[in-house]
Amino acid sequence: MRSTSSRRTGAGKVSGTPIRHPGRGRRLYTIENPRKSTVLTVMTALFTLYCLLPLVWLVINATKSQADFVSTFGLAPGRGFALWDNIVGVFTYQDGIFSRWLLNTVVYVVVGATVSTFLAALGGYALAKLDFTGKRVFLFVVLGSISVPGIALAIPQFLLFAQLGMTNTPWAVLIPSFINPFGLYLMWVFAAEAVPSGLLEAAKIDGAGEFRTFVQIALPLLAPASVTVLLFSFVSIWNNYFLPLIMLKDPAWYPLTVGINQWNKLGSTAGNGALIQNLVITSSLLTIIPLIVAFLSLQRYWQSGLSLGAIKG
Repeated sequence: MRSTSSRRTGAGKVSGTPIRHPGRGRRLYTIENPRKSTVLTVMTALFTLYCLLPLVWLVINATKSQADFVSTFGLAPGRGFALWDNIVGVFTYQDGIFSRWLLNTVVYVVVGATVSTFLAALGGYALAKLDFTGKRVFLFVVLGSISVPGIALAIPQFLLFAQLGMTNTPWAVLIPSFINPFGLYLMWVFAAEAVPSGLLEAAKIDGAGEFRTFVQIALPLLAPASVTVLLFSFVSIWNNYFLPLIMLKDPAWYPLTVGINQWNKLGSTAGNGALIQNLVITSSLLTIIPLIVAFLSLQRYWQSGLSLGAIKG
């Protein structure tokens, strides 16, 4: 009998080096020894370059002075390193309005993402573990609302808030961000598998009410999925542009997305756009730094949630 360098583990799984099929001479591949594809490797490299090139361009041009920006190639460094001067200019231009925009964005994100994540966890738990009248209809409504883009609801929301007299206030941006249909669906799917029904029944036997059972029993078990929903809400609210644009008129309530775009328009309409382009680029770089920090700091919890969902599935 011919010996091989492979070994079998479990039910027919093959690990080790690839082996040849008896009598056919064809090589078998496993997860530990996948088949290499030159086409997929090239496509992945091109996609990585496509994603990283704008970021590299942004970082390089944020270090240039205004004169270097208009006189040098976009992907080439300038004659001097002016990153700190550009940052100071961003925070001092127009009496430091950028700091107010940054504070507004932080408030919108922290309040909006926290409330939307809690409501999604509460709703997902109720849909997964509680029985109530109209549950099936509500599920269809949630699934249908996921397919509706948020921009399609911006005008109806503006008309509604205008009738209530709440436009040009932070509530016009915060309240729509509290509703997250995709987060609700994700929490519903996760709660159905991650929260044991027996544990909930034991808590109720001990005298715990529905809300106390959710807070003390279910919510800790939903932590991995909650981090995922929190990240999605964070990115969505941080990058939200169209809704604040139509809801807000006072620049003092602008988020970063709308404020930076106003700077860009200001320079372009005044005919001196190149004079503040270094501020627009540097402020754009400062805007994406919190997103990178959020993903890096919460990556471990996010990956654990995805892994747990895969194991349960």
